[in-house]
Amino acid sequence: MAELASLVQRLEVAVGRLEAMSGPGSGNGGSAGGAVSAYVEAFDEIINGPVAQYYSISQQIAGDVLKHAEMMKQAFSCQRQLLLMASSSQKPSDAVLTNLLQPVCKAIQQVQTFREQNRTSQHFNHLSAISESVPALGWVTMDPKPCPYVKEMQDAAMFYTNRVLKEYKEKDKRHVEWVRAYLSIWTEMQSYIKQYHTTGLSWSKTGPVASATAAPPSAPGGCPPPPPPGPPPPPISETCGDSETVNRNALFDSINKGADITKGLRHVKDDEKTHKNPGLRTQGSAVRTGPKPFSSPAARPAASATPTRTLPPVFELEGKKWKVENQEGAQDLVIGDTELKQVVYAFKCNMSTLRVKGKINSITLDNCKKMGLVFDDVVGIVDVINCKDVKVQVLGRVPTISINKTDGCHVYLSNDSLSCEVVSAKSSEMNILVPQKDGEFTELPVPEQFKTVWDGQKLVTTTTEIAG
Repeated sequence: MAELASLVQRLEVAVGRLEAMSGPGSGNGGSAGGAVSAYVEAFDEIINGPVAQYYSISQQIAGDVLKHAEMMKQAFSCQRQLLLMASSSQKPSDAVLTNLLQPVCKAIQQVQTFREQNRTSQHFNHLSAISESVPALGWVTMDPKPCPYVKEMQDAAMFYTNRVLKEYKEKDKRHVEWVRAYLSIWTEMQSYIKQYHTTGLSWSKTGPVASATAAPPSAPGGCPPPPPPGPPPPPISETCGDSETVNRNALFDSINKGADITKGLRHVKDDEKTHKNPGLRTQGSAVRTGPKPFSSPAARPAASATPTRTLPPVFELEGKKWKVENQEGAQDLVIGDTELKQVVYAFKCNMSTLRVKGKINSITLDNCKKMGLVFDDVVGIVDVINCKDVKVQVLGRVPTISINKTDGCHVYLSNDSLSCEVVSAKSSEMNILVPQKDGEFTELPVPEQFKTVWDGQKLVTTTTEIAG
């Protein structure tokens, strides 16, 4: 009996040691009893510290700044749920990981969309600072250097935070404190990543493999759904989807008939043709007229929905060409392993950011919307064509930037690229931003209107005074 009692005592000591090892501060694995891991607790300190301070000051400023701050709280809550799962689960497949990242991606898009929808806001610089830096939450996908990525996003915010400081430092100190509180979030985040996620998001070495359905939305620390933008649309008939599918299939079947598609058409006799019988034009239907100027959109008939084909995203190196195509809301696109002979071609990317490191031959943005491009050095040309609302930032050197058939293009030059030639055609809303000694940028519009006269020997074209 004495030996049995001794054995039980040793087992109790061993169990106690295991419980201590799996408690808070046990690293990435968490515990079977539900204890929060050390790096989730450290992330909570960021939420309860600089994030809470930023939100508190935003409440004082109120308005659009407060609405944006509420969206940021949701974004951090979404990221906390991802970290909570990673602390107790093994890393899943790329497909499952993509689903797990969706709440964070949607929160980032919501923040950026709010800024775009409120360009006339009196606090537009505040909204822009948040919108330009919120992609820093995408550090969870950066491997192996998430910390430098957060630093880049923080630097992107400082262009607009400097504007806020310049505007309010003598008028309202709350805005100065707001800037300090917000920037401190990303400073603390960098320290946090260095300590717990140096080479990327740390997943548990034990426990089940993470799945998209492992954590319900109502779990503690979960990501609350974003508020709806407006009242819900009227209910849709249950047979609507099936009807559209049948109609679409019938349309494709008809197209596939080729020349046989006309066999079912009835021959129109000469006495039924309106161009030969003007009297028929007033019979049967109303006379067709052209569009009315300044007509109300509500008065126009709704156009039938055209089936769209969603193409899969592409991010690959094919020979010497980096192909970046059909990216939607991708804020973490990075091309790091580059060579001088390579080129980058980005096609039909929307609400995305592309970072190109090193020295490369050329870069092309084609049919992109709300696209951000940041690159180091280009020895040839950066070509922006058929784009809308894009931003291009050069950190090193580039000899030529060409802008064609583009509406909305901001070009941020570096000190080493001030001799860059910007060639534009059939484009509007173009601005060149030149760095100053104090770290701020001077924004200069590119002329869009010109005057051409004949001087007796040749045509002379000059910029009009309206265009500046």
